[in-house]
Amino acid sequence: MRRVVVTGLGAVTPIGCGADGLWQGVLAERSAVRRIRSFNPCEFNCHIAAEIDDFRPEERLDPKRIKRLDRYSKLALVAGMMAIDDAGLGTVDPNRAGVTVGSALGGIACAEEEMGHYLAGGLRAVNPMLALSVFGGAASCNLAIELGWFGFNTANSDSCASSPVALGNALNAIRRGDADVILAGGAEAPLYPLTFGAFSLIRAMSQRNHDPEQACRPFDAARDGFVMAEGAAFLVLEERERALRRRARIYCELAGFGLTNDGSHMTAPRTDGEQAARAMSLALHDAATDPSEIDYINAHGSSTPLNDSTETTAIKKVFEGDAYRIPVSGTKSMHGHSLGATGAIEAAICCLAFANGWIPPTVNLHEPQAGLDLDFVPRHGRSCQPRAILSNSFGFGGINAAVVFRKD
Repeated sequence: MRRVVVTGLGAVTPIGCGADGLWQGVLAERSAVRRIRSFNPCEFNCHIAAEIDDFRPEERLDPKRIKRLDRYSKLALVAGMMAIDDAGLGTVDPNRAGVTVGSALGGIACAEEEMGHYLAGGLRAVNPMLALSVFGGAASCNLAIELGWFGFNTANSDSCASSPVALGNALNAIRRGDADVILAGGAEAPLYPLTFGAFSLIRAMSQRNHDPEQACRPFDAARDGFVMAEGAAFLVLEERERALRRRARIYCELAGFGLTNDGSHMTAPRTDGEQAARAMSLALHDAATDPSEIDYINAHGSSTPLNDSTETTAIKKVFEGDAYRIPVSGTKSMHGHSLGATGAIEAAICCLAFANGWIPPTVNLHEPQAGLDLDFVPRHGRSCQPRAILSNSFGFGGINAAVVFRKD
């Protein structure tokens, strides 16, 4: 079987941009959550989010391109091009190179913005690029156009599991021989009033408006919901022999992928954690990795009352006695939950953990909920030289995805 390695990383996140900026944001061990500035959130029960302050697309894209793209595609293009630069790919056969993107909402926020223009000025006031912006595949296609790549290209909208599904699709495509290089990741731009308000309506988000930095607190007894964010991250995935021939810097190997569905409820996870556990087991089996080899778990850790406890149950099912040995952390406590893009941000953090010999903390974990008794790495990270890392992502509709990275 052809093996797949990670040779490039790119990110645009609330805690930092680029591989170095993202890692510096992780090392700062601080939450980027604050009161929303991009619109007035007063009519909602949640007033907080993790926004990106230093996103400057003009540093990467020409003015004409910027004018034609919505924020979703801009985030994707900038993060994707950062990953390409980081990989130092050189000459690539465009027929053997592809793009795959995960996003829960795609360009829906662009449609929301243009609806206001339509109501105020009719169809003539609407951006003529709207039809080319709203669909999820806009990001993957714009990246392919930017790169001049003609190969494997796909996008998915599998809720908060979208990014790892994109990684899994890329992994299998390279294994099959459909491509040699794939840019894979996710992007999300959900911080617009109606889009944000939809999640407020279902009372899924934290209402700790008085203390934003402490609001996202995975596994903590006082958690009360997730905190929305925007962001994008991409990994350059490359067939291992090709990467070795060009003497590429290799972060790690993407070794396994698992995907299941709870088949139970649109918003609530199965309380027995059975299918979440099976997704992890499938990823471990696909990676030919024994549970005893996992030295760090990057948890979905959404900071919601049901999800965190279910994930803990699932980890115990899979790892049994080893579950209490393995460090587990929820990095959403720093960068927030950018829905379909979060899994890619967390995957990039996992790759950087290999490179830097350090695993990140759950910064706002002060008192774990009773019964959630794993090693959650509270508040401060720690030195570690992991052999293998498991990263989980669970989404609405009961979609469970897990990926395994191994030290190459």
